[in-house]
Amino acid sequence: MAGAIASRMSFSSLKRKQPKTFTVRIATMDAEMEFSCEVKWKGKDLFDLVCRTLGLRETWFFGLQYTIKDTVAWLKMDKKVLDHDVPTEEPVTFHFLAKFYPENAEEELVQEITQHLFFLQVKKQILDEKIYCPPEASVLLASYAVQAKYGDYDPNVHKRGFLAQEELLPKRVINLYQMTPEMWEERITAWYAEHRGRARDEAEMEYLKIAQDLEMYGVNYFAIRNKKGTELLLGVDALGLHIYDPDNRLTPKISFPWNEIRNISYSDKEFTIKPLDKKIDVFKFNSSKLRVNKLILQLCIGNHDLFMRRRKADSLEVQQMKAQAREEKARKQMERQRLAREKQMREEAERTRDELERRLMQLKEEATMANEALMRSEETADLLAEKAQITEEEAKLLAQKAAEAEQEMQRIKATAIRTEEEKRLMEQKVLEAEMLALKMAEESERRAKEADQLKQDLQEARESERRAKQKLLEITSKSSYTQSMNSSTTALPTDLPSFNLISESLSFDFKDTDMKRLSMEIEKEKVEYMEKSKHLQEQLNELKTEIEALKLKERETALDILHNENASRGNSKHNTIKKPQAQGRRPICI
Repeated sequence: MAGAIASRMSFSSLKRKQPKTFTVRIATMDAEMEFSCEVKWKGKDLFDLVCRTLGLRETWFFGLQYTIKDTVAWLKMDKKVLDHDVPTEEPVTFHFLAKFYPENAEEELVQEITQHLFFLQVKKQILDEKIYCPPEASVLLASYAVQAKYGDYDPNVHKRGFLAQEELLPKRVINLYQMTPEMWEERITAWYAEHRGRARDEAEMEYLKIAQDLEMYGVNYFAIRNKKGTELLLGVDALGLHIYDPDNRLTPKISFPWNEIRNISYSDKEFTIKPLDKKIDVFKFNSSKLRVNKLILQLCIGNHDLFMRRRKADSLEVQQMKAQAREEKARKQMERQRLAREKQMREEAERTRDELERRLMQLKEEATMANEALMRSEETADLLAEKAQITEEEAKLLAQKAAEAEQEMQRIKATAIRTEEEKRLMEQKVLEAEMLALKMAEESERRAKEADQLKQDLQEARESERRAKQKLLEITSKSSYTQSMNSSTTALPTDLPSFNLISESLSFDFKDTDMKRLSMEIEKEKVEYMEKSKHLQEQLNELKTEIEALKLKERETALDILHNENASRGNSKHNTIKKPQAQGRRPICI
């Protein structure tokens, strides 16, 4: 009895020791993951687990997002996961997204996984039209997206229609022009072909460098009302706070850079912004919900911290990450150069092999033709020999007949003809015999000359046959040499021992000379990039001019019109933010 009670107590204590868990589903931009979490876990425990799983170290840009009552919210790091207003049914779903955006993606985004996640998120926002993008820039961004997915353009692989199933342009842009999908694909492919040699991470970074200059990039918009009850929009981004008209999300009416804000606070639904310059009035506004005010404050604090952090020296962790990223970039660049050299050598070997094969086929054809010519020469020689023999026999026969005719003439002359008539007849026959003998002699002489000519032709035919045999022998020797060269050349791409030596000599050992050379190459790339940027702007203007004639003016949206007005005035994202700062040294009236 005591043993049974002890066993039950040990089982119940073991059961109590096992922590209660619940299932969480994390959706990133390109994957989904499920985790079993303990009930006592805080938001930071779950967030760190996700970051470790992804191999992400630049955690300060990201957060776990969920939706409650049609309002976006972010998981708090210091609060238990189940204490948030999340759905009770399992699995509890969170979206792993970028919460804060960098000012300069190229300088701040160090890890490749960070760049990739930002690329996917910004691309989706542009396609979903949450970020306004002009048509010509949409085509350029689409070409970089294609480069990131498909690699270098190959006309033999990427044939017409290979982008038919891809979503690359916002529907607004497609509907704005009288252009078929094939016409859009042609223009995207033309730019895609110019990106040859860019790796996936480089293409994605070029995409972000262009996208970060769009007016709505990285801005979180909230509907607010000022003291007078006027409806406005509040925009929070990496540079500061901006106030917009509800119908114009591109150009702010007034901006508060983070370095000019002294304090931000809220009480219930009223939000207060206190500028650093005390001469400027405090700006107050109301939001629709208390939950929205909390979200605004979270974004303000996070963006302000990152704003100040960028203007200080990098932490030791960031310095180490950047050093590792530079080394990794150098290693990848050297590896790409090695692969490019190998590819070039293989292509050259293949071209040499093809040329040798073509030459071999040509020699085979020449050998075949020489054989045929030799056979024809042999047949001609045989025919000429046979004809010469026949002619010689005919000449002998004619000579024999001529001799017989001469004997007959002599016999006739010796015969005594008594009568005059017989004498006349005899003389006539003698005359005819003499003429026949003369003709026979001429014919015999002609036949003899013809026989001599045939013998000469036979000698020439035999000489031609000898030359044809000599040429065939030369072609045969060339063919055997070409085959040996071809076999040795064809074996080159599969073996390539020199590549192994190159690979061994470049194995993760970065010398000072290599780094100096790499630095010089990077400087050279910067100069080339400036030239390419100018060329790129010219291309954008050319594309805009080219497709302008196909635009349907009646389908232009309000943002299209606003963007065109800003472009005609020379306004951009950065100078529209600076202008209100210059005007801000007076009471704010919005």
